[in-house]
Amino acid sequence: MADGLKERTARGLMWGAINNLSSQILSVLTGIVLGRLLAPADYGMVGMLTVFTAIAGTLQDSGFTIALTNLKTATHKDYNAVFWFSTLMSVSLCGLLFLCAPLIARFFHQPELVSLSRLVFVSMVLSGLGVAHAACMFRNMMNRERAVTNFLALAGSGIVGITLALNGYSYWSLAWQQFVYMAIVDACRFYFVRWRPSLPIDFSPIRQMFGFSSKVLVTNVVNQVNGNLMSLVFARLFNAGAVGNYTQAAKWNQLGYSFISGTLQQVAQPVLARVSSDEGRQLHVFRKMLRFTAFGAMPSMFGLSLIAEFVVLLLGPQWTDSVPLLRILCVSGAFIPIHTLYQNLFLSQGRSDTYMWCTIAQIVALLLVVLLFSRWGIVPMVTAYSAVLVLWTGVWQLLAHRLTGLRHADFLKDVLPFVVIAAVCMAAAYFLTRGIGQQILLIVSRIVIAALLYIFIMKIANVRIFNECTQFLLDKFK
Repeated sequence: MADGLKERTARGLMWGAINNLSSQILSVLTGIVLGRLLAPADYGMVGMLTVFTAIAGTLQDSGFTIALTNLKTATHKDYNAVFWFSTLMSVSLCGLLFLCAPLIARFFHQPELVSLSRLVFVSMVLSGLGVAHAACMFRNMMNRERAVTNFLALAGSGIVGITLALNGYSYWSLAWQQFVYMAIVDACRFYFVRWRPSLPIDFSPIRQMFGFSSKVLVTNVVNQVNGNLMSLVFARLFNAGAVGNYTQAAKWNQLGYSFISGTLQQVAQPVLARVSSDEGRQLHVFRKMLRFTAFGAMPSMFGLSLIAEFVVLLLGPQWTDSVPLLRILCVSGAFIPIHTLYQNLFLSQGRSDTYMWCTIAQIVALLLVVLLFSRWGIVPMVTAYSAVLVLWTGVWQLLAHRLTGLRHADFLKDVLPFVVIAAVCMAAAYFLTRGIGQQILLIVSRIVIAALLYIFIMKIANVRIFNECTQFLLDKFK
């Protein structure tokens, strides 16, 4: 059984990596083209609505994906209840936000948001229809099917967005891109998951799961507010151009850390839930995932910070102001996958309350810091925001120690070496390439030098997680 779970986890990680890598490539290619065709203000217009769609999406799910995954056996009755709940919730939210569109436009001082927001909000109905099917794919680690779904949705929606941008539709191209993305995702989910909803509707499973899922819901809403807090503050305090610059920087930062975070997210909670009855084994599995996370996240995100000028190279000089923001965000972005892993540990233990209260405390701390530093401008505000995120890793570890007995010394042993080695490699690459003036050559040189140094150190230090990853890849490509 242990070997079966190990193989399934490895296979899930592999398909999760393929999913995230293909998503990153398509998102980058689409982002480059759209970034050259559109202005920062266009991104800012859609960015102002992100917090509403993100919170609405969280309410549609209401934590039931995680709740279904934690069930020993999930029945048709369970999935059916979640489907009808999420569908009715999405229709209700769409109607409410549709009516509130004029108020939203007035709040942001942007009259054009009335019609734009209504299109964006209609796409939420499509999102709600696929919640139960997405939960089924997540619970059963259908990562290959998820990879295909994401690829088709990103490719199709990217073509639509670029075509509209070429024809002068400005920010409307971004809104229609979102709509088409959700339509394709829904179609693929219904194709890959053979389960179908039925009547009559019985919400009794919802009531049974709600004690757990409600805390996940509250936490996810807080997370969405946290993730979109800066854009919301910028939209209120600064102009659309500033919002667009931050949105662009945050997008590239998310593209970076979500490769590791998203790969783990597809297997961490299902796997940790399966071994939750054996505390010793679960702690062993968690520490291995923690080492893997640090091994991948630190060099990736520190490296992205090192070459942040690529944004201007790819998108044009109009995005110059987003470069320092991206540098700062990438440092904290290296720790976000670790936060996600700790959150999955708590959820697998059924401790959605710990997950909820820690996240709420984090968002309060971030909000206070943002409000305090906003008077000094964008860069100090983002710096303080990122610093809190890095330091909050210690809070997650403290709670994990109380829950599982994970020692602080073990945490440092699993994470700190990768932080130090990655930082040293990036610093060495920076100083070795200072004399290169040509931008493309500079970026390529930094990537090559930093990567070779990191691999060399991993090899001579005989780092176990590096050897295991290398051996797994060699076995797959024999």
